[in-house]
Amino acid sequence: MTMTSTHPKPIAYQPPADKAGTDADYDQIVEDLSAASVHRNFDPYVHIAWDAPEMAIVPGDERWILDPEVDPVGKHPWYRALPVDKQIQIGMWRQANVAKVGLQFESILIRGLLQYASKLPNGDKRFRYVTHESKEECNHTLMFQEMVNRVGIDVPGMPRPLRLLDPIVPLFSTIFPTVFFFGVLAGEEPIDHLQKDFLRAGANVHPVMAAVMELHVAEEARHISFAHHHLRQTVPTRTLPTRMVLSLVMPVAMRVLCSAIARPPAAFRKEFDVPSDVFKEMFWKSRDSQKFLSDVFGDVRMLAEQCGLMNPVSRRVWKALGIDGRASRYRSEPAYEAH
Repeated sequence: MTMTSTHPKPIAYQPPADKAGTDADYDQIVEDLSAASVHRNFDPYVHIAWDAPEMAIVPGDERWILDPEVDPVGKHPWYRALPVDKQIQIGMWRQANVAKVGLQFESILIRGLLQYASKLPNGDKRFRYVTHESKEECNHTLMFQEMVNRVGIDVPGMPRPLRLLDPIVPLFSTIFPTVFFFGVLAGEEPIDHLQKDFLRAGANVHPVMAAVMELHVAEEARHISFAHHHLRQTVPTRTLPTRMVLSLVMPVAMRVLCSAIARPPAAFRKEFDVPSDVFKEMFWKSRDSQKFLSDVFGDVRMLAEQCGLMNPVSRRVWKALGIDGRASRYRSEPAYEAH
């Protein structure tokens, strides 16, 4: 198999300027996103040179040590005090597990999107876009599993209760589509935020990890853009009581799925004998971890305000769940600019 490069050289899609609300504007945005899916897409077996010498995964590679500026585990004094070989083992396990969680989440998303598409009327422009997105997410599952296989650690991914709910969640795409798209963002935003932070910080990560992050971030820009535009278009059309319920469901969905993705499962604690109090500080008792949890959802808080889902009651729910804070001024605003 021929590989064309060590890293993809993606041009991140820049969505159209946010427009409030006409059907014509929304249709044009969906068309633009569909066109971008055709002209700016990536294949992990073309754009990542998995078999290049510099991509080899070898014992003792310190580039697997978790970044102390970005990763909640890497920031904790307990982790930083460990011997280097132990930091490497934990870093490989954690990053492989995040990839496995990404695969599992994308699998749920693909099934939900295809079910959602199957119920759309003929001529609906969303059919083409969500089918394009499903195809791209299939490539992401291939990419994540390839990374897990090459790291060579049998990681479980999501916590077991969420894995058991796997067959049920896609049903929300047609029964409660708004809640389904909340779930889309709740799964995509934490991974996207973490990967962008790594790339912005210039963290010294292994080339396999860097290549996976670059490709994923480039295409997730479209997927997140569609979810934002879709919710801004559809939520304001709901009745006032429905919007009130949605305003309370939104932060709960964000918090639950963020923990499922960002926090390692119980197997992590058992594998590395992580003290219970240390794990609680990492997720989410320490000041650094609380800031991370808040920063992850700056874009979603902005969206909630744009959709009319921020009200005195819902703000209390965001705060009680530890995910309140300043809303982003624009999508993907870096946390250091917001403070």
